[in-house]
Amino acid sequence: MKLAVTALMIGSAAAFAPSAMPKASTSLNMVNELELGVTEPLGVFDPLGWLETEPEAFERRRAVERKHGRVAMAAIVGCIVHNNHIVFDGYLSPSANLKFSDVPTGIDGIRAIPTAGLAQILAFFALVELAWMPASKYDGDYGVGYFGVDIADPEEKARKLNVELNNGRAAQMGIMGNMVVECMTGQTMYEQYAAGHISPFGDGQGV
Repeated sequence: MKLAVTALMIGSAAAFAPSAMPKASTSLNMVNELELGVTEPLGVFDPLGWLETEPEAFERRRAVERKHGRVAMAAIVGCIVHNNHIVFDGYLSPSANLKFSDVPTGIDGIRAIPTAGLAQILAFFALVELAWMPASKYDGDYGVGYFGVDIADPEEKARKLNVELNNGRAAQMGIMGNMVVECMTGQTMYEQYAAGHISPFGDGQGV
């Protein structure tokens, strides 16, 4: 499991640093998107040179990064909660006699969900993506504020947006690392904790 933790640490470092390009402010109280997500010591992490060759695509790519980060943060929290056997009471599907506690942890959990349940999840995704939080809204500000509070101070808002971006990057690395290690070891996060299984190249019985 330490591999996933290491992935989280690496993800927090894989970030943009302040750019020398002209400032491009958004509607987020004049926060400069090009200066968000700054993390030393990488400098401007743009190995393909897209900031120079495709500057017009930066806003869309930042929006994609922000949304993927938000999804990944929810995913890693859900993964940790479920792997610690914290589940809802009652039935996930009464017609299939399937309780929430019957759903296995890890990647196999999705295979236990009935087809109708998966369809509902996809329909919810479509609602969020097309209506509630549309992908076309690049600034990622959906009017809900920070826990319901609108932050008027541009410096404070920039700091919190920086935190969100870097935590989202770490979460993307973390959830991907967790899934890869589970596939390699055949152990869920909980089983890796319990076995003290640190190396994905071991036999699943410890370090």
